[in-house]
Amino acid sequence: MIDQLKRACAIAKKDIRIYYLKGPVVIFGILFPVFLFLAFVIGRDLPVDFLIAGLLSMTIFFTSMSITPVIAPTETQTRNLERLAAAPVSITTVLMGDMLASVLFGTGISLVPIIVGMAIGVTVTHPFILAAGIVLAAFCFSAMGLIFSSAPTSMTSTVMMISTMVKFPLVFISGVFIPIRELPSWGQVLASVSPLTYITDLCRYSFQGTNYYPIWMDIAALVIFLVIFMTAAVKLHEKSLPERL
Repeated sequence: MIDQLKRACAIAKKDIRIYYLKGPVVIFGILFPVFLFLAFVIGRDLPVDFLIAGLLSMTIFFTSMSITPVIAPTETQTRNLERLAAAPVSITTVLMGDMLASVLFGTGISLVPIIVGMAIGVTVTHPFILAAGIVLAAFCFSAMGLIFSSAPTSMTSTVMMISTMVKFPLVFISGVFIPIRELPSWGQVLASVSPLTYITDLCRYSFQGTNYYPIWMDIAALVIFLVIFMTAAVKLHEKSLPERL
């Protein structure tokens, strides 16, 4: 177990060196959520803590899923995947390394809206809950990104198109722009099946002290989604690996 963890860390280090600040990562992980957020807030009189909480949850969501979808297609194209397949590492170890790199990127970038919020007077009333939520959500969304990268293709544009088709609806049903309690009943049902809903709820609680779900439910939901996403990613990558080689 310790040996496989060391190998996962080595893979994460490789991913950080190669994929940080790549075009798809910068566009879909940083610029895209910023422009989407600005399009929503300009011209609207909303509380600052509400805006920062929404920006933070959206930043975690997009940045944590910006690296994992592009790694497998890129390494299929460059033949690096063949070297990994020949190495004494399991699919789970490889995916764990990819996920660790994405988690580091997601948690690191998520500090930006927190610092900006504190600079303009927003107070983090529950810092430990916020920190736990950020890390857990980063793992959850990174695992979700691994599912998208399981498609047996070497075209990153194809994978990013698929992931964008999923991410867009989730953003609009997860309470980022409209509080869940203000959604119609069918909207609240849809929100409950989105992992983004629960980190948004945790961010609202950490900044505003208000939440829709109990805190334990938010954390439990993220853990359940993480287990589901990671299990599905391992199964799908095991199935698609022979088609990539």
